[in-house]
Amino acid sequence: MADPAMSVTPYWELTFDADGDPDTGRRDRLLAEVTARGVRDLVVFAHGWNSDRSGATRLYSHFFAPFPELAPAARLGYVGVVWPSMRFSDEPIPDFPRAVAAELPPRPVLDKDTRHALLETFPGRATVIDRLAQLLDQQPREEAELAEFGRLVRLLVEVVPPGPQALFAADTLAEGVPQDEPEILAGDTATLCEEFARAVAQLEDPDGMRGFALPNPWDGAHELLRQGTYYAMKRRAGTVGERGLGRAIGQLAERAPGVRVHLVGHSFGARLVSFALRGLPEGVHTVKSVTLLQGAFSHYAFAARLPHDPRAGGVLQGQQNRVDGPLVCCYSSHDSALGTLYPLASRMAGDAQGVADFGIGRMLGDRWGAMGHDGVQAVPGTKALKLADALVTGLPAQGCVNVDAAAVVRRGGPPSGAHSDICHRELARLVLAAGRVH
Repeated sequence: MADPAMSVTPYWELTFDADGDPDTGRRDRLLAEVTARGVRDLVVFAHGWNSDRSGATRLYSHFFAPFPELAPAARLGYVGVVWPSMRFSDEPIPDFPRAVAAELPPRPVLDKDTRHALLETFPGRATVIDRLAQLLDQQPREEAELAEFGRLVRLLVEVVPPGPQALFAADTLAEGVPQDEPEILAGDTATLCEEFARAVAQLEDPDGMRGFALPNPWDGAHELLRQGTYYAMKRRAGTVGERGLGRAIGQLAERAPGVRVHLVGHSFGARLVSFALRGLPEGVHTVKSVTLLQGAFSHYAFAARLPHDPRAGGVLQGQQNRVDGPLVCCYSSHDSALGTLYPLASRMAGDAQGVADFGIGRMLGDRWGAMGHDGVQAVPGTKALKLADALVTGLPAQGCVNVDAAAVVRRGGPPSGAHSDICHRELARLVLAAGRVH
């Protein structure tokens, strides 16, 4: 039976918990039905930061809507991956109504929807979340309270979590050792809050029209909480990808070896589908394309060697070779979440490089940049195309391909910019082109 909330059919969901364990009923339904429904090409989409299943379903419905018209002869099926992530409510999603817009309090106060999302995403941490919200509401002037806020953020996200998630925090390795302790979880809280406050102020007033004013450090504290939370989401994405989705694709290959799989991921979902490649059982070659939309993980994740440190490499080095087709990375200069805030949040502990008032992305981006800001880096043979050219001339049959999607991924205000502006017909066409789906 078709889902009335979904624009396409047949559609299935794969649901995983934070450790990558599946909802076996939903997984088994996909395995049992995909061949019977005559599916030849299965598009599997993993969301990024998101607050609930209904939001994920709405995203999938919007993104998938053009596919039947674009490939009317194809035998398409669709899968939405649902995993425990969250989004702060002050981050707009283009074309999605914000029902609570009028109710959002001025930053740094924590709005009720974000507070609820934190409670859902971090069960058992209500006392910590209540105190974080209280501090953001009161904004005490004492530095000791800022230090307390930093300690609570670290307690909330668990620097070393129990279970398998601790193994999936790093995007790079140095001499085999994961580089997985970001400055936001180890540095001085007052300094971090000052840096984040300046970055947010710059994003909100890039031309300086509001005149000179000292940024409020509690605005930076709000951003520290956001980025700490997203560090935990990034860690979960890797866990769910390798331990959950990768295994499920292997089971699908065993049950339906003729089904061609096309992985699509947005934001942390791009990290999720990339780690799924590492979780594929040996000998599985059914993944025919991967498309990363504004990927929120290191642009060096697939590199064998880092330009600034030849001892280090990406945790996914060589995994693009598990794809029997191209790995396409879309990026946009209009994504301020990845262009400015991501590198600031991703610096490793002990990085001595300071942050000036302007050009944070330029200062830190080469070393700590994200896939969705400038594409795959330091992987020899990576091709580079503009989106319009990719849609006209086609994509390479193999290897990494960077696609500048700034022509369409361009809408959205601060603090995240165009990070979530992905529901475009052109990007649907790109997914189909990557998979050679006609």
